[in-house]
Amino acid sequence: MDLRKIKKLIDLLEASNLTEIEIKEGEETIRLSRAGSAAPAPIAAPPVTHVHFEQHGHAPKPAARGNPDPDTDRHAPAGKDLPEGHIQRSPMVGTFYASPNPDAPPFVKVGQQVKAGDVLGIIEAMKMFNQIEAEKSGTVAAVLASNGQPVEFDEPLFVIA
Repeated sequence: MDLRKIKKLIDLLEASNLTEIEIKEGEETIRLSRAGSAAPAPIAAPPVTHVHFEQHGHAPKPAARGNPDPDTDRHAPAGKDLPEGHIQRSPMVGTFYASPNPDAPPFVKVGQQVKAGDVLGIIEAMKMFNQIEAEKSGTVAAVLASNGQPVEFDEPLFVIA
């Protein structure tokens, strides 16, 4: 199944009230489901391709005690002292890349000014390269992800002060 079709299905799921979509094309089957839905039933027709999709940005954030911005300490990694500022988190599971190719300089460095929408890095997921854009304008206070290393959903990647 073409990755562009999968992306369109993900967009359709995100824009709708559906919790799950299953499409069969020839012998291929793809099932997209939101987090929290029931476990998918096994499908007898091989080969089967499963894609798990979680809707991002719509869950309420827990309030931080004594801190007006819950992003600054929500799920902070244990043992790491993070600088003050907005924590930019990974929107997906994948492999983090700090530059567009191995020979290029990184998109951003500590101390660099960024505007909302500037590319901070790339996460490769399912052979698709997804640009990670700054959510806020400011100065890059920390780069928490390592080039070429796997990242988890909601893992802190950058701190923007």
